[in-house]
Amino acid sequence: MFQAVKDALETLPPIALSEMDSVRLMDRTDTKFVFPVSLLPAVLHEVRDSYRSLVVSDTRLSKYETLYYDTADFDLYHRHHAGRSSRFKVRSRRYVESDLCFFEVKYRNNKGRTIKNRIRTPAIEDFISEHPARLLGELSNLDPATLQGTIWVNYQRATLVSKHTAERLTLDLGLTFRTAHQSIDFGKMVIAEVKREKANSISPVISVFNQRRIRAGSISKYCLGLISIHASLRKNNFKEQLRHFQRILNNAA
Repeated sequence: MFQAVKDALETLPPIALSEMDSVRLMDRTDTKFVFPVSLLPAVLHEVRDSYRSLVVSDTRLSKYETLYYDTADFDLYHRHHAGRSSRFKVRSRRYVESDLCFFEVKYRNNKGRTIKNRIRTPAIEDFISEHPARLLGELSNLDPATLQGTIWVNYQRATLVSKHTAERLTLDLGLTFRTAHQSIDFGKMVIAEVKREKANSISPVISVFNQRRIRAGSISKYCLGLISIHASLRKNNFKEQLRHFQRILNNAA
């Protein structure tokens, strides 16, 4: 399904993981775009002179497994749905090819910046153990004892790095959501996220998106997964985005 994407990625010059420190962007602005995966090879062709493609373990399309944590009443989700300017996401992530696991705390502040902190862990756990709990306590007023593994969000990711500015572009494909009782596949669409130090800096890929009328705007993969699986969750504020996603899926069918 993704062979055309893999072929297009191969036309970009490579960058190794060891070269990524200069663009870690743990404090950044994020802009998301969603579009059919069928458009991605053409987009990659148009930006091939401006970006390098991350290569890990001889692959440019890496598998990610992520478990998000929330309270039994989905308090973190509801803060996001309500549009709270300051909010957290708490998750554990495994980078499959390298078999590295991290516990991560993402904080979006009232200035629209995303700040990420993480620590290495031996594996992904359904609960928040001692060392991750300590990090969470240092960064937030959340009680680790009230958080539990809520939903798995898995996908394949390509990462592009700008040749000229502090910018990264992540492209998430083959998106699936899974709980103990249900799974949903969103594999026909791409979630692209442009990560920059400054929101007004020039971005070649955003210029391509604008030319192709691919509009900015999305909800988090975590929120999308929850409302796709838990029909009873309040989602009024996400209805426009959900209609947009459904149009993409219908057109990609």
